Amino acid sequence: MPAIDVEDLTVRFGTTLAVDRVTFSAHAGEILCLLGPNGAGKTTTVETVEGYRRPAGGTVRVLGLDPVADRLALTARLGVMLQGGGTYPQMTPERALRLFAAYYDAPRPPAELLGLLGLDHVARTPAKRLSGGERQRLSLALALVGRPEVVFLDEPTAGVDPAGRIAVRRVLDDLRHAGVCVLLTTHELDEAERLADRLVIVDRGKVVAAGTPTDLVTTGDEIRFAAPAGIDCAGLGAALAATVTETSPGEYRADTPATPAAVARLTAWLAQHDLPLADLRAGRLRLEDVFLRLVAHEDQPT
Repeated sequence: MPAIDVEDLTVRFGTTLAVDRVTFSAHAGEILCLLGPNGAGKTTTVETVEGYRRPAGGTVRVLGLDPVADRLALTARLGVMLQGGGTYPQMTPERALRLFAAYYDAPRPPAELLGLLGLDHVARTPAKRLSGGERQRLSLALALVGRPEVVFLDEPTAGVDPAGRIAVRRVLDDLRHAGVCVLLTTHELDEAERLADRLVIVDRGKVVAAGTPTDLVTTGDEIRFAAPAGIDCAGLGAALAATVTETSPGEYRADTPATPAAVARLTAWLAQHDLPLADLRAGRLRLEDVFLRLVAHEDQPT
């Protein structure tokens, strides 16, 4: 049984359809990342899975329970990280963790969490004096103190410095190996690709793609490259027997399989026209490329 099971989830705000029959699942020991542009329905979806909103349609189950009807039974089994922090400005990380630990029968020791997330040196510093990254790590520690079976994380690495990111990744790996299910949202696509076992991309309330990071970024049907802006796309296209498009100034896409022969023709044409090749991505897109292609709208600025 999935730890999180969402089927045909529909959420409305009056006449506005915010989430439109969204379906996905996540299992124990899995990190699932929900991606999408602002206003795509990510937050509404997660709040509904957490039990803070009642859906207009579809079903949501967390650990086999209804997060609204069975909220009391689920509360102690869930961990929720809020981007806002969730503690009093004058309270120190050590005191906050001790307070939260008192709510659970078998909490993780606060000192252990302070060490895991690199907060030892600020354990007795008021929260208002912590850096943004330290507050993020404290928020994560508070979400984990009750030994949850399912964890919801909102932008866990936002504003976190490189050393802090390493600590967060280490903790998430530990959760995965301990069989905890993690549902996270982020706008940091590199982090999503690095952290997640599976990705779900939503746009305008609907799922537009889902799969492992490798599933979504690996393709052999195009070549992407960088060269001076304004090259003769029609001439290069004729040489490649493909359509060449300048996707943004100096960035190009050739709709042809990324075979060695096609790459050789591309580089030969550029050399013939004395044009430098600044970047070449053959056969594998970046997650950013995939994401932007999926969520691009005619009414959005380029």
